[in-house]
Amino acid sequence: MNEFLDIDLKSPFRNLDQRTRGDRYIWGIVVLLAIASLLVVYSATDSLAYKKNEGNEIYLFKQAAFILVGLTLIYFMHRVNYTLYSKVSLILYIISVPLLLYTLFFGVEVNDASRWIRVPVINLTIQTSDFAKLALFMYISRLLSRKQNDIKDFRKGFLPVIIPVLITCALIMPANLSNALLTGATSLLLMFIGRVSFKHILLVIAVALIPVLLIVSVAVTTYSADKTADVKTSSLSSLNNVGRFETWVSRVQDFIYANDTEIPYQVQQQNIAIANGGILFGRGPGNSLQRNYLPQAYNDSIYPIIIEEYGLFGGAVIIFLYLVFLFRCIRIFKRCPYAFGAFLALALSFTLVIQAVANMAVGVNLIPVTGVTLPLVSMGGSSFLFTCASIGIILSVARNLEQMEGKEPDPVPETNEPVAV
Repeated sequence: MNEFLDIDLKSPFRNLDQRTRGDRYIWGIVVLLAIASLLVVYSATDSLAYKKNEGNEIYLFKQAAFILVGLTLIYFMHRVNYTLYSKVSLILYIISVPLLLYTLFFGVEVNDASRWIRVPVINLTIQTSDFAKLALFMYISRLLSRKQNDIKDFRKGFLPVIIPVLITCALIMPANLSNALLTGATSLLLMFIGRVSFKHILLVIAVALIPVLLIVSVAVTTYSADKTADVKTSSLSSLNNVGRFETWVSRVQDFIYANDTEIPYQVQQQNIAIANGGILFGRGPGNSLQRNYLPQAYNDSIYPIIIEEYGLFGGAVIIFLYLVFLFRCIRIFKRCPYAFGAFLALALSFTLVIQAVANMAVGVNLIPVTGVTLPLVSMGGSSFLFTCASIGIILSVARNLEQMEGKEPDPVPETNEPVAV
């Protein structure tokens, strides 16, 4: 009887274990972050539900639906042999370029930024930059794996890799400068690990610093001119009509001169939320006060809500989960015998963790406001689904690595040269 019960009860779990391969720690982190997302989004959407005269339960069910779809996406993406992603990477990258162009000129505008396109049938807005980043990292992982013999050469190795990065970042930048900078930084980090010449990387950094320094200099100049009622302000007004230049300058000014002028409203509310949370366990689940005042409390500003409800301890747990996720992905990179899979797992993990760090840094006022979400925690949308797709691809590399262990790997496509890093 005991043996029968043991087999009957365990067989469904054993079957699930056989079907969900890959790194078990990453699977666990995904589940934990999804649970955290359900709790915090349900609490943080209180003001949104009030404005739309709806119940919080609607957003709870929506988030649960996104999580279910996301987990399903992870499952199917991780069942695909990761070498297929190498074969389709060029096609996906080519598709991403006109999509970004279309979004730039004809996309749906939210907060003066054209970042989305609307899918007519399901009425879902998709942030095309998320698709473009995923396609870009697939493509440059393929390029880095194929060009290891010529990677130090400027014309044969460096230019073919950097040109797609520059095109994608240039098309993302007008509507979302922070996203473009994070994408470029992740790409450069991957190229450094992929043995691209350091002097070539420094050259790109120097060029990328030009617009950043321009924004900072304009922010400082216009702030000083406004304080002294100088006429220099009018000479800079022409730049304010370029993309979201005025917004970028304003955010830099708010960050640099926060102590000299009135602290920006969002920063005030973030600081109050963090102070309310205290050191240990915060106010408790669903007891946030600042969710009713903090802009985008369920999205961009969700990390201060986590700290308010779960204390600095809860905030530290979230950081710990992302760090463990990065550590496990680096472990996959080190163990993977083929360059494409190694670079792909590392690129996608870098972009998710760097985005998470940027979101949390904004939440505690360490960097200017960026408008990036907290992966797997912020309220669901296209960004949530593309994050799940990235994790599914990482787990696909891990699953294939599992199958290789204990035996000689079978021959693989030519895109998977041995890692040389």
